[in-house]
Amino acid sequence: MDKAKIEAIKKATTFDELLDAEYGVVGSPEREQFEKDALTFCLAETLKEERTRAGLTQEQLAERIGTKKTYISRLENGKADVQLGTLFRIFEGLGRRVSLNIL
Repeated sequence: MDKAKIEAIKKATTFDELLDAEYGVVGSPEREQFEKDALTFCLAETLKEERTRAGLTQEQLAERIGTKKTYISRLENGKADVQLGTLFRIFEGLGRRVSLNIL
């Protein structure tokens, strides 16, 4: 890591400044990738948490929604993209609803 970046991180007083220093300003390719990865991680963790809360294994959830265990595993590890319709089916299979907000 270069000295300028280290200094910018040290001087950061807000989380936004820290993100700017580490990943670039909002709209930069690096920041966009970071935000995409962060959302993927959050969705994966939410899926894993809800599946566990429902008392289901990955295999049981996969059977409920008509897919394979490997797909559920890949989603929970952030290694697969999910289509919106599939996301709705997954959470319906967990007895949950999905609310979509457009910001």
